[in-house]
Amino acid sequence: MNYGNIFELCDVVRETGFSARKFLGAGHLKKIYENSLANRLRKQGLHAVQQHPLSVFDEDGTLLGDFYADLFVEGCWIAELKACRAVAPEHEAQVLGYLRAARIKDGMLMNFGGPKFWAKK
Repeated sequence: MNYGNIFELCDVVRETGFSARKFLGAGHLKKIYENSLANRLRKQGLHAVQQHPLSVFDEDGTLLGDFYADLFVEGCWIAELKACRAVAPEHEAQVLGYLRAARIKDGMLMNFGGPKFWAKK
């Protein structure tokens, strides 16, 4: 499926995450939420790859290694998932670092473990 607007894709992923959290509730390991979100996105026709390796480059273009995105959606968008009581500043820094290092423009941090579902682009 091709989304002309990245915000439209963000809305679909966020709403799908909310739906998964509503069904599953709190208390599961992150992998359960990851599997649920990937399954639901694929059923909607989106290309969602779990634990997708993305290369990390230094500023001069030198390959430093790989990290694994929880979900890599539509070949252009990272979803970093958490299942913790509250999102900490280091979680947000982690996503921003992943985006910058992998030279990916868009992504979202999603937390399934708190009292309420939380997602931030």
